[in-house]
Order: sequence, then structure tokens, then C-alpha cells
Amino acid sequence: MARRYDPERQQRIIDAAIRVVGEKGIAGLSHRTVAAEADVPLGSTTYHFKTLDDLLVAALRQANEGFAKVIASRGGLEDPETDLAAELAGWMGEWLAGDRTGVELEYELYLAALRRPALRPVAAEWAQDLADRLSHCTDPVTARALVALMDGICLQVLLTEAPYDEGYACDVLRRMIP
Repeated sequence: MARRYDPERQQRIIDAAIRVVGEKGIAGLSHRTVAAEADVPLGSTTYHFKTLDDLLVAALRQANEGFAKVIASRGGLEDPETDLAAELAGWMGEWLAGDRTGVELEYELYLAALRRPALRPVAAEWAQDLADRLSHCTDPVTARALVALMDGICLQVLLTEAPYDEGYACDVLRRMIP
């Protein structure tokens, strides 16, 4: 029997894993649930991703792209006259105003690194990439503090289901920027 060439299969598996985690949480993720969701043979999931951690790493990398796309679409960091606090508050507002399930999924995968060491480097990459982007506008220590503050604000919005208050976020961020 000839192998069927399917160049999109690995991506479909990642997309299916994201959907499974979005619907059932990380506890509901298995090679079997992902294979069923992706409509691929079980062996395909284990061929492309030997472990669930490998699959979660790929899913987290893809999920991290959501916030990166918001940042890239706004382009405010290139302008030295940009009000950095307003730009960051706008980023969070745009991100949180999107698909809430997607934002929750990104944080669930991000926080899964607490229990799954294989995810830690990917979670750290996201925070470091954002801090590196901000370091062009401020010093590296302040950039890292801004990332931590933004994380805290986003988590509070998600956990309390309170509406995002861009004015509050801008005010708090402005207090940290020299």
C-alpha cells in the first residue's frame, strides 16, 4: 500500500490539539483525542509528536503567535514618539477583545509549563521575545517588569471575567516606564 502524501497533516494535528485543549483542557488531551479531532490515524499523531509534551510544545508555539500578530499589526514600537504605555495597553485591549477562548487557551498552555518542564523553554521564549521588543524602547529590567505586569493584568481579566479597562492598564504601565 502506497503512503498518502499529506503535507498538511502535521499542521492539522497541531490545530486539532489546540481545539481539544480549548474544549476539554489539557487534561482532555491525548494522542487518541487529537487523532479523532484531526481525522487522522492514531499512528500519525505519534509519528509527528512522540509525546504529548512534544505536541503541547508545538501547540504553545503556535498559540504564542496570536499575541505576536497583535504586536506586529500595530507596529507602534518602531516610532520613537510612541506613548509606550498607551501602545502596550492597546495591545492588551486588542488581544483580549478577540476570541476569548483563544486567549484562555494561550494562557492555559503557557501556565501548563508549571507542571510540564518541556513547555518551560517555550513559555520563556514568549516572555523573552516580548521583553526584547520592549528593550528597544526602555531598559531591559523595565522591559521584563512590563511583561510581568502585562501578564498580571491579562490574567486578572481572564480570572475575574471583569471587562478590560484600558485606561487603568495605561495608567499602571505608565507608572513603571521611566
